[in-house]
Amino acid sequence: MDPIIVLAILVGLIVIGFPIFLALGLSGLAGLYMARGSMAFFFAPTSLFGQLNAFELIALPLFILMGNFLGATPVGSSLFTAAVRWLNWLRGSLAISSVGASAMFGAVSGVSLAGVAAVGSIAVPQMLQRGYSRSLAAGAVVSAGALAMLIPPSVPFIIYGAVSSVSVADLFIGGIVPGIVLALALSLFIYIRVLLNPEEAPASKERFTWKERWASLANIWHAALLVVAVLGSIYSGLATPSEAAGIGAGGAFLIATLIFRSLSWRKFLEILATTARVSGAILLIIGCAKIFGDYLNMVRVPQLLTEALTATGLPAWAILVAVMLLLILLGMIVDAVSLIVVTTPVLLPLVTALGYDPLWFGIVMVLNLEIAVVTPPVGLNLYALRGVCPELSVEEIIKSALPFVAVQFLVLMLFVFFPSLSLWLPGLM
Repeated sequence: MDPIIVLAILVGLIVIGFPIFLALGLSGLAGLYMARGSMAFFFAPTSLFGQLNAFELIALPLFILMGNFLGATPVGSSLFTAAVRWLNWLRGSLAISSVGASAMFGAVSGVSLAGVAAVGSIAVPQMLQRGYSRSLAAGAVVSAGALAMLIPPSVPFIIYGAVSSVSVADLFIGGIVPGIVLALALSLFIYIRVLLNPEEAPASKERFTWKERWASLANIWHAALLVVAVLGSIYSGLATPSEAAGIGAGGAFLIATLIFRSLSWRKFLEILATTARVSGAILLIIGCAKIFGDYLNMVRVPQLLTEALTATGLPAWAILVAVMLLLILLGMIVDAVSLIVVTTPVLLPLVTALGYDPLWFGIVMVLNLEIAVVTPPVGLNLYALRGVCPELSVEEIIKSALPFVAVQFLVLMLFVFFPSLSLWLPGLM
């Protein structure tokens, strides 16, 4: 009965407007008090600081800082320009280019919202000027922006690694194949869609020479070099993800100051303040969620859930699909960070009891989050695109995203039913 009361407290606090970290912390503290009395006031701070006292979490603010530095540069528009010049022979090339640019920007930022803002502010107006349908323009950018969550360096992978104790480096490696597959799936959907409905994407009349195509790479070589430096140092074993994050933040700072000269002293302080606020908010959620999670473990909620579901006799794949649908539904009403830190301690024991790899579960959970950030009412990418493209209404952005959500769901199911697809690359390292 006590867990139900604690869950009711959590939901009630969220409904009346409490910040998610306070709702998690207070409900977890209430549960610990019901279970252990006054010892709860010892357990709660121990849980919070124990969770945050992890070297891996240093990567979190550093990768966010890297993304913010690059967000202050024209890297996003340069990536889009290069993609357009190389892909303009394709029907729907501007929309497909936005997918490619978002994937590349994700590889140098790890932050979904930054990708939507950087690419969307350039790509959507250009597509609308060239006669693309508003639905195609908005849907392509808002869904492709989510690739930053999956393609390393990924902030959600860092959070999942901290909560589950799975290697962040392995998660980064495991996210490469699903990220590429999802980017290709979105591009293929756009191509087929414009073939069936040519009026949605008029054929491009622009022609670029090979010299112009190669010249476009001159404005993105530094971003590509930064990706190689960050991910190469991790995969080669020369640096931990946290150390590589320091390399990335330092490299992004040099790109913003020495190459683009777009970082004024005022902008620099704004970026530091934004990074501190975002990082602090995420770390508070992670720490307070640990209090809530420790209470659930103390009263054996994950174990009881595992025993109850495995006793039903349902095949493992059926239970797994139900878990995926649950995560999608929760993602529609809970932000990505909270979803990871709250559900992982509960669902991971069930998943491992069914015989699945915790590394694989982290990958498919982030694939779930890709859907969560483009579905209302808490789909942050929807509002990020609205912020940089005020000519689009939230309603039409939501409507435009739905076909792309269906593509994301199909890719999710592919990796759910074929776990080896996401595990073979980490297995080679």
